[in-house]
Amino acid sequence: MLGRYAWNNYTTEAAALSALPPFSSGIGRERERGFLAERRPMEFIYFGNDWFAENRTSSHHIAKRLGAKFPILYVEVPGLKAPQANPRDMLKVFEKLRMAFQPPQLVAPHFWRMTLPQIPFRRFAAVRAANRVFSRMLIRKAIRRVGFKDAVAWFHIPHAGFLAKQLGEKLTVFYCIDEYSKMPFVDGAAVGKMDDDLTVAADIVFACNQNLVDAHRSLNANVHLSPHGVDTELFALANSPDTKIPEELNSLPRPIIGSWGVVNQRIDLSILEHIALARPNWTILLIGHVAVDVSKLRRMPNVIFAGVKPYAELPNWAKAIDVCILPYTRTSLNLQSSPLKLREYLASGKPIVAVPLPEAKLLGNVVQTAEDGPGFVLAIEKALAGNTPELAALRQKAVDGNTWDATVANVLEKLQAELSRRQQSQATA
Repeated sequence: MLGRYAWNNYTTEAAALSALPPFSSGIGRERERGFLAERRPMEFIYFGNDWFAENRTSSHHIAKRLGAKFPILYVEVPGLKAPQANPRDMLKVFEKLRMAFQPPQLVAPHFWRMTLPQIPFRRFAAVRAANRVFSRMLIRKAIRRVGFKDAVAWFHIPHAGFLAKQLGEKLTVFYCIDEYSKMPFVDGAAVGKMDDDLTVAADIVFACNQNLVDAHRSLNANVHLSPHGVDTELFALANSPDTKIPEELNSLPRPIIGSWGVVNQRIDLSILEHIALARPNWTILLIGHVAVDVSKLRRMPNVIFAGVKPYAELPNWAKAIDVCILPYTRTSLNLQSSPLKLREYLASGKPIVAVPLPEAKLLGNVVQTAEDGPGFVLAIEKALAGNTPELAALRQKAVDGNTWDATVANVLEKLQAELSRRQQSQATA
């Protein structure tokens, strides 16, 4: 069953999604049938993250579902962050430059992928001009190659926004999931201006939480809330008796306190260090790529860095975890964020302890919050002592119906309404 979700076998997954009832979700069967009957075919030019990145984001989840129904040209746009002087980043730079001169690759039925690298040093006018000229040339050539005539341009990242209204698109969409200007290793002022300019240029804007909606509505009146979804069916496998725990975890001391996702500047390492020192009999399991200095944690015998695991296998690892944690720093970037893993933790039914981010507070008593290391230890102990099957079911119910299929269906409904409004306006002009 897990194979259905394998990201390295997108063709199989796209075929499986296409066989499902279109966008079966919480929008209601009659409403859904009416919407689909009225819907005109769409093509999408979709600007997003690296398609084969280890960390799966909303960019991938949404594009996957759009691509199962409509022709899509998925354009990877690296270059928001300046590359670091390490072998991993340098290898990625050379690979993306190589890919830039290749034609779009068909990775699934009517789903093409291409790379559009950007020079990140945008404070220089010459760099900005070079990005514009080079990108416009490559993307227009790719559009002609795949035969798109009247596409929707979808921007999931701001640094390709200078292409808005430059591609002959019938609609320009900005789907904002973060306060990009606050990300580490970016030119904050330049990225903030890109975000603002794209917001103004877009015909319709979506934001994943209310804070981002409010921030963008001052620049564009047509802004809609579009909360993140979750693969509820996939992560529910963490509670299935048929799901096997990876063998390498069977010998670890219990309880296992764990998390998955990139270990980067968003993670408060002091909280992890305190938990590991205060409870040496607990195992701290960290799943994902490590992008910061964790030398102190690596010296602790009860801290396990498991590395990157395939997205489809996360339920197997989640099944071994007794309490999931979200030890974020309290920065403005995190306070504006909507962590996908929070919903994935809930869908797995696991107890959760998180810092008191607005997103965690919205979920009420299904998520315990703590301010610091000592608070995390106390909250984890409480979660271990009081967990029951009934509480696990309550956590899963908190995200029941909040699927990526529902997210995409609701977005498409708004896009079609916007297209219909524009068509009527042109007819009466």
